Amino acid sequence: MTVVFKVSENIKKMMIEHYDLMKCDKTPPYAIFQVKDYDCVTTLYESGKVMFQGIGADIEASYWIEQERILNKRVIDTSKDARKEKETKKMNFNFSTIGSDEVGTGDYFGPIVVTATYVSKENISLLQELGVRDSKKLTDEKIIAIAPKLIKEIPYVTYVLDNESYNKLYSENCNMNKIKAILHNKVLCGLLKKANYDYEQIVIDQFVYPKKYYEHIKEAQEKVTNIFFLTKAEDQVASVAASSIISRYIFLKEIKKISEELGINLPLGASDKVDNIGKEVVTQFGENKLAKIAKLNFKNTIKIKEKMHN
Repeated sequence: MTVVFKVSENIKKMMIEHYDLMKCDKTPPYAIFQVKDYDCVTTLYESGKVMFQGIGADIEASYWIEQERILNKRVIDTSKDARKEKETKKMNFNFSTIGSDEVGTGDYFGPIVVTATYVSKENISLLQELGVRDSKKLTDEKIIAIAPKLIKEIPYVTYVLDNESYNKLYSENCNMNKIKAILHNKVLCGLLKKANYDYEQIVIDQFVYPKKYYEHIKEAQEKVTNIFFLTKAEDQVASVAASSIISRYIFLKEIKKISEELGINLPLGASDKVDNIGKEVVTQFGENKLAKIAKLNFKNTIKIKEKMHN
């Protein structure tokens, strides 16, 4: 897997500082640094372009994409299929759809939550009144207010992949994108079993090329294959936006439950603050507890272990 995008100047400086002690002695032409880890090679070029390569590329890139969003209000789209994106932006999605979306894939603590919803044409106006949109563009307070109303009004199916299950699944042959594909397929199959919905399209916010998506789910006993893959679907398709909000709502509830159980407020994301809390968790409860509440393949695990020995 390869993820490439151009970073802002402030993020460029953050990356240089962050990777300073990890960089290789030799770098490719025009590169500021290159870092080789067991599951990802990160290369930052003088132009500001950064390239992540390897099975952990999506996870490593997601942290910096999130920093761009938080610090610069910049949304980075890593899709290479720009032509298709331009075509889909012209489409009108004011019709009945089934859509799915996931949250938790960029958070060290907490599960991955995937939801599929059915939104009829008649319910689109209701969702607009509630202020339904991409959950990443809503405050958690707003999501907590909206989600229970959505759950009452529209059909949905949610699957929560706990951390122990995630850690068992994740491997060289089952990376984050494959896990996401399997879970999307699972909730879509589950929703379609609930009723005979009158829909015109099934939409997934595109996180991988369609061919690769279908490769990821080829071993599934049941498959949904008539899918339309759309970048930034949460902003264009009501069912995907609703799925995003419900997933976020359930994810927040899971984080709260784990936090209350530990007596420690678990932070979201994968920042240095997460490393410090991770150390606190290990100190109080041991490494086995970390495996039950965190995604161990994230770089945070290495940093937490380093902190434990300092």
